[in-house]
Amino acid sequence: MTVFIQYLVNGLSMGSVYAIIALGYTMVYGIAKMLNFAHGDVIMVGAYVSFCATSYLGLPGWVSVVLSCVVCTVLGVLIEGLAYKPLRQAGPLAVLITAIGVSYFLQNAAQLLWGATPKNFTSLVTFQVPEFLAKFNVSAVSLVTIVACLVIMAGLMFFTGKTKMGKAMRAVSEDKAAAQLMGINVNRTISFTFALGSALAGIASVLYCAAYPQATPTMGSMLGLKAFVAAVLGGIGSIPGAMVGGLAIGLAEAMVSAVGLSVWKDGIVFAILIVVLLVKPTGIMGHEIQEKV
Repeated sequence: MTVFIQYLVNGLSMGSVYAIIALGYTMVYGIAKMLNFAHGDVIMVGAYVSFCATSYLGLPGWVSVVLSCVVCTVLGVLIEGLAYKPLRQAGPLAVLITAIGVSYFLQNAAQLLWGATPKNFTSLVTFQVPEFLAKFNVSAVSLVTIVACLVIMAGLMFFTGKTKMGKAMRAVSEDKAAAQLMGINVNRTISFTFALGSALAGIASVLYCAAYPQATPTMGSMLGLKAFVAAVLGGIGSIPGAMVGGLAIGLAEAMVSAVGLSVWKDGIVFAILIVVLLVKPTGIMGHEIQEKV
């Protein structure tokens, strides 16, 4: 029973990281109708920022979290303005190729700056869990990650439903032309969405590195791909769907590991993607969009 609970909590913890990353994918797709495959590499940059802040500068953990979010936000806005904004009217293939190019650029830039050798640093979460949880081998990192995911999810739901910018994001997602006629600045809304998604990437990078305190130039590739699968599974474009998909992927990986097939963890994730695309392409919480012709 103890082992099962440990795997369950670990699955929810890793799934929470996937969910936070998937939120960035799903918001950008829902509003800009593009897949930002460089999103995973923004997470990598956030991890290196956290490493430099704690290891080189000796700053407290909470400062490194703030720095990671700020740097990732600025990076996301720069990527959107320099690489994606000129392609607003271009076809999806051009945007996809550009996103892949940005991804490789960030990976190689990180390798030039920090080298290919993995950078190890101390976990940012150091407090002790309550005794009744400690007997189940539940770590403080897992608790912090799960709680952070729930708080972020609740905050995003409130933001998109109650604030002026959140309503503008929903309007642009529904119909860009109509939103522009109603006085909404579409370009600014898309840029803000990239900034918000990149800030979430910064948080996700810190949470991931709290559990696995190591940074490499390619660490964001697999994280980004799995988060993309989570977004598709939940229904890309749906904020609650991103959370559901992320938790489902995390639990699937944990259960595969629990039965001794941890080498198949990555395979099961992409098998889920294939099944979803064949059976229900819109995902768990997605819906079909009727296009007028």
